[in-house]
Amino acid sequence: MDLLCIAALAATAHARLSLTVDLGYAAYTGVHNASTGLDVWKGIRYANPPTGHRRWQAPQLLINTANASSSPIVADHFGPACPQSLPNVPGASSLFLPGNEDCLFLNVYTAPGTANSSTTDTSAGWPVLVWLHGGGYGEGDATQDLSAFLAATRHRTPMVAVAVQYRLGAFGFLASTELRGRGQLNAGLLDQRAALQWVQQHIHRFGGDPSRVTLAGESAGAGSVLLHTVAAANANGSQDDSQTLFHQVWTASPWIPTQPRFDSAVVERHYADFAAAAGCVNSTAPSRFDCLVAQNTTVLQRASNWVSTNAPTPYGNWPFLPVTDDALLPGPPSLLLRNGVRGVNALIGNNADEGVLLVPATIHAEADLRSWLHAYLTALSDDDIDGILAMYPSSATTNATSLPRHETDGSHPPTANDVSSAAAGQQQRAYLLTVRQNIYAEASVVCPSYWLADAFSRGSRKAYHYQYSVPFAAHGADLTAYWGPPTPNQGPDLVQSFREIIASFVTTGTPPTALPAGNSTAAVVDWPPWTSSKGGGHAMVSLNQTGGTPYTTRSPTGVGTVVQYAGPEQQNRFTVEDADSWEGGRGARCDFWQKLGQKVPE
Repeated sequence: MDLLCIAALAATAHARLSLTVDLGYAAYTGVHNASTGLDVWKGIRYANPPTGHRRWQAPQLLINTANASSSPIVADHFGPACPQSLPNVPGASSLFLPGNEDCLFLNVYTAPGTANSSTTDTSAGWPVLVWLHGGGYGEGDATQDLSAFLAATRHRTPMVAVAVQYRLGAFGFLASTELRGRGQLNAGLLDQRAALQWVQQHIHRFGGDPSRVTLAGESAGAGSVLLHTVAAANANGSQDDSQTLFHQVWTASPWIPTQPRFDSAVVERHYADFAAAAGCVNSTAPSRFDCLVAQNTTVLQRASNWVSTNAPTPYGNWPFLPVTDDALLPGPPSLLLRNGVRGVNALIGNNADEGVLLVPATIHAEADLRSWLHAYLTALSDDDIDGILAMYPSSATTNATSLPRHETDGSHPPTANDVSSAAAGQQQRAYLLTVRQNIYAEASVVCPSYWLADAFSRGSRKAYHYQYSVPFAAHGADLTAYWGPPTPNQGPDLVQSFREIIASFVTTGTPPTALPAGNSTAAVVDWPPWTSSKGGGHAMVSLNQTGGTPYTTRSPTGVGTVVQYAGPEQQNRFTVEDADSWEGGRGARCDFWQKLGQKVPE
């Protein structure tokens, strides 16, 4: 063997050694990605498999073992996805996406040369971003590649990023009085907390600083973040460690669906339906719970998906969700947010058209709208429904069939109560569909983001709020702007600016002091905190663009098309807006929903 081969082999061995991290319970060897310049560890186990007798129990942390580093695991592939449960939409009941119950894994991304198994300094590293995926607490995994974001921002703000998987569907969020007595409610949330504990214990070995953790997510992931800011320390009420698990939060479209009590009628109905679908009603086991623990995983996965995709699960929703458990979550978030939050600062966002993907296009009369409200919000009276409809009147000022530059302009009629890119115009059916979309969007996503901003604006805390307004700004449309690959309607200036907003917040606790905006590269917009007055109300920044060539693309709803804009002439249009007067008085409507929150409950 010649000297060059020996040198190459030695270099390879050294590189693998430097990427090997001993965690005490196991050692993992990462992989260097030459394209992105990052070191990546995929499929790191953070808790014992929640299988067999560990089903519906709190996650168990891993115990150190002797000689754990003697056989390092090559961390070059993602861990298996958790069992998936689809939402109740047409055709979903006939689909089945199997997963693996042994799914409590996470992935770590960082710059090269930062991993060091021997270091004991936990405070000299880079800030850490922990990402929780969305998917309605029923779908999703941690395979979202965070590399493009880190590669685009590390020249200014290097950081370590972690993507987390957690139990979903019935495996993570099954609830009932029986389960509470035998198992663990909100197990999926406790999985997330176990991952945060893992970060506190081990992230310094990857170059991260555990005292500078930003907990982040989108949709149900962002809803989870919100719940962690108000949750008790853990289910058994021991010393509160929430403040040390994360320092600040970033929520993108925090989805807060109804959060019923664990013993409510709808929750018990889902538990009974799940047990029946799994063959555990007339079994010889001592109880339904014992039968479920012993049941075959495929049977359980199919049962979870069947309950999720059939009535009484509301259209576009999932049945297995976080519940008020009198322990981790002693009340609904609309109430708990009034009592204070954990964390220092918050970056909070919503999209301009959040509700369009989550409601059916079958509204023909006001009676249909009332029926949907009663079916979705079962505790509301007729008077409550009257109050809701009074909050969402039509301005009846336009017959527009498309919106060329915005979902709406936010400040003038028509508002989001009247039009969207998916349902525009003043025909009665279009109006009612638009109202329904906006009711769902505000009650379940936008208003929780306002409540969270309020909570993070008390005392020395600060909140910074934005709206992603680039048409078509449906729920989840923003993800490609920061994680990539960008869609044609997301110009390069927007993508880079959005990424730097996030990176600046993770690193400093504030967005950039000045953002490129307008038609001139010299134009900037200062980003004030939520409490700064803008026209008398709270301040937020609308992230939009000007320019571009119009093109039509299929609507995310699958019905019809929407107009978007693409091309190199796209430029950022970032403006500071009054969040309270936005869309015809959104601030007042969010106050209304928070007061109604205990009856919803949310």
